[in-house]
Amino acid sequence: MVRSGTGPATADTWWLPRAVVALRVRVFEKANGDRAVTLPDATHGPEVFERVYAHPAANGRSAGAGLSDLFWYWLSPGPEVHQEHLEAGERYEDVAATTRRMLAGTSGELTAAATRAVAHALDTVPDGRISPVRLRDLVMPAWAEFCYELVFREPCPPHARDLITAHADDVISALKCTSLRHPGRRARLTEYVRRRVEAGEVPHPLPQTLSLPEQVHYLQGTMFNTAVVQLSEATAHVLLALARHPEVQQRVLDDAEEDRYLTRVLDETMRLYPLFGIAHRITTDEIPLDEDTVLPPGTVVCFSYPGYHATGYDRPDEFDPDRWATLPVKEAHHIPYGIAANRPCPAWRLSPLVLRAAVREVLRRFRLDSTVPHTRSIPHRAPCLLIPHGLPPAPRRLDALRRRMRARNAVEDVTRGVRQLVLGTVMVLHARRQRLAGRYFEEHPPGGCPAGRGRGPGSPPHVPARR
Repeated sequence: MVRSGTGPATADTWWLPRAVVALRVRVFEKANGDRAVTLPDATHGPEVFERVYAHPAANGRSAGAGLSDLFWYWLSPGPEVHQEHLEAGERYEDVAATTRRMLAGTSGELTAAATRAVAHALDTVPDGRISPVRLRDLVMPAWAEFCYELVFREPCPPHARDLITAHADDVISALKCTSLRHPGRRARLTEYVRRRVEAGEVPHPLPQTLSLPEQVHYLQGTMFNTAVVQLSEATAHVLLALARHPEVQQRVLDDAEEDRYLTRVLDETMRLYPLFGIAHRITTDEIPLDEDTVLPPGTVVCFSYPGYHATGYDRPDEFDPDRWATLPVKEAHHIPYGIAANRPCPAWRLSPLVLRAAVREVLRRFRLDSTVPHTRSIPHRAPCLLIPHGLPPAPRRLDALRRRMRARNAVEDVTRGVRQLVLGTVMVLHARRQRLAGRYFEEHPPGGCPAGRGRGPGSPPHVPARR
């Protein structure tokens, strides 16, 4: 899914030390430097969420929000030309058209390419024993290969796949605060893409409104970062859900000739574990919040996907693909790819196709089993056991591996929580010192944004005005 906006990871187990969790939440609450409005909330429900999100004035992308400094820091190099962070205008339209061309293809072509890429990744897994894996790590090289082929229209060489994988893993690990970012690792991919662009080896016309370095950063950020990361996260979520619900996994296997039930599984996974935590927008004009309150220009509005997806359902915290047998997706509070009126994910058509292909290829070879908790942020990278079909039953071996996985994850939860607090604090402070977004917009004021509208982390907060 070619979109950024995944928020900082939250607590993963109930017993994680509360002091550590509270401190980490406090750090990220202060990151924006503004008094942001989060929707939906206790006063403004899903209807207000939908109306404000679709409002034409909820179209500011980065300029004027202190939170942008943090996301630009995580996404560097090149967030200023990342499709999700470009302000509306000619450059955005140029970039969006390029992305649509790259993602184009028939259903058969895209399905075959995804199946082939996932098969290459699974070929590295032994077929004669049970293998413990981290699902995100397992599938990320496959999606690196897939996205390379979308861009270059040729088979992906191992060297390029490894560069893309290392870059995407570095970005998502920094976003989840499980690791510091590594600019050198990212620069190696930048140099590789630069050489290919300079040599004229990208068969698609690249955005003419971007300079050559910006074209390189666009490809790196949109196609080799966000696309790879989001496809990897989505695949890990679906596979972990199947591993945690063996009865659902069996029904997907029994429905091998059709994708109807698997589609319900995808819809339910994306509802319960949306890839986007918070999507923040900056208002460019007044937006009525309710009968008595109006959001003034420059307000940072945070749209909570988990909050919205939890409304309007019976048993919203339960994983139940069968709810979609009678509930039309278009009538539900379900926006896995965003809202059509506010720049939705350009991969809204591609993603379900290739995700189904990936899941089918994995289940064709393995049965999945996992004992770890399933959370939206999956900072543990989704530990799982791959059990080859046809392997003689070994219940004692399987039980031992399941106990080991559970114990290891319990220990990692504590150490990871402390690490996320420390590394997240370090990166927040570093990002605020660098002010990547703030300094950029001081030098390049966005079109249609009056001087002085952009606000840095130290500026006074916007407060909704009373009518």
